[in-house]
Amino acid sequence: MAVQERYDTRPFAPDTTAGMGVQLLVLEVLCRAVGMGTTGWLTGSAFAVVTWVVLTLALRRSWTGAFGPANRVTLARTILVGGVTALVADSFERRPPVTVLVALATVALILDAVDGQVARRTGTATALGARFDMEVDAFLILVLCVHVAVPLGAWVLAIGLMRYAFVAASWVLPWLRGALPHSMARKTVAALQGIVLVVAGAGILPRASAAAAVAVALALLAWSFGRDIAWLWRVRARPDEGAGRDGAAVRAPVAGEGRGLSVRS
Repeated sequence: MAVQERYDTRPFAPDTTAGMGVQLLVLEVLCRAVGMGTTGWLTGSAFAVVTWVVLTLALRRSWTGAFGPANRVTLARTILVGGVTALVADSFERRPPVTVLVALATVALILDAVDGQVARRTGTATALGARFDMEVDAFLILVLCVHVAVPLGAWVLAIGLMRYAFVAASWVLPWLRGALPHSMARKTVAALQGIVLVVAGAGILPRASAAAAVAVALALLAWSFGRDIAWLWRVRARPDEGAGRDGAAVRAPVAGEGRGLSVRS
C-alpha cells in the first residue's frame, strides 16, 4: 500500500493500458480486413488515447479498489465503440463495410446489458463505473446518429445530442441534476434508440421506413426527456421526492437511457 501511495500507482493501470493496446490492434485488423483508410485509423487512435487519458484521470481521482470484472466488460464495449467510430469517420471518404459496423455496434449494445449484471452479482457496482458505462452508451448513440444522418438528414443528430444538451443545461439550472426515480419506460425508450439506429444504419429498410422509425424513436426520446424534466421541476424544492424506497436518492442512467449519474442499469 505504501508503494502504491508513493508512486501514485493503481491496480487498474494494466487494464486501462491493455484496453488502449487492444483498441489499436482492432484498428489495425480493420485496416487490413476491410480496407479502412487513414482517416478511420487516426480517428480511432484519437478515440483510444482520449479514452485512456480521461479514464485514467477519473480513476485516479475516485477509485479505491481493483478495476473489477464489470468495468472490464465496459472497457470491451468501449473498444467496440472505438471500432464503430473509426468506421463511421472513414465512411466519409469511402463506402463503409456496413456489415462489420453493424456487427460491432450490435455486440456493444448487447454487452450493455451484461456489465450491469456482472457489477451486481460481483458486488462491484460503483458510481464511477456507472458513469463509465453511461458515457460509452451516450457516445455510441451519437456516433450511430452521425452514420444514419448521412442518408436521412442532420435531424437524426438530435437523438445523440439530446443528452449532451441536457447535461449542458444542468450546468446553468442545477435542479436538472436532481435524482430521478427508476423508470422502466425510460429504460425501454433508451434501449429502443440503439436498436432503431442500428437497423436504420444497416440499410435493410427502405429509406422512408427507416426515416419513419428514427422519427418515432426521436419523438419517444423527446417525450422521455420532457417527462423527466417536468418531474425534476415539480420536486426541485423537495429533494426527498427523488428518494427510493430505502430513502436513498436514485439517479437514472444517462446516455440514451437517463439523465444523470447513477448506478449501473
